[in-house]
Amino acid sequence: MKLDNYVVVSGMSGVHEIVTSRNNGIVIKHIDSGKSTFCSVRKHQFTPLSTVGIYTLEDTEDLSTVFSKMLSIMDKTPPVSTTAPKHEIEEYFEQIIPDYDEDKVYISDMKKVIKWFNFLNERNLLSLEANADEEE
Repeated sequence: MKLDNYVVVSGMSGVHEIVTSRNNGIVIKHIDSGKSTFCSVRKHQFTPLSTVGIYTLEDTEDLSTVFSKMLSIMDKTPPVSTTAPKHEIEEYFEQIIPDYDEDKVYISDMKKVIKWFNFLNERNLLSLEANADEEE
């Protein structure tokens, strides 16, 4: 699963696609509208989705692996709502990553992962086939 081109920008909702980077910021494209915007490093913080990991008891789990697991169980267990009670979100997350570190992974982190997954999946930007190609 290719997450290299996707970034979350502080102060802007949703996930955006990176068009190009400059020494003073990046140019991002809104996935729905296709509108490009320059975001300055002075004003915003950037989180590329390819660099996000979820802490486990042993190591970290890449976000692409987490998304793959979420896709594979989606038919039987769709993602819970981000407004669901805390225990429901934790139970769902435990199905995806049974050994996540409960001391380091907060409920807000779980909600972000679910929100990002739903955003990308609704736009058909996630696929298990792409992940299989990466592993080979």
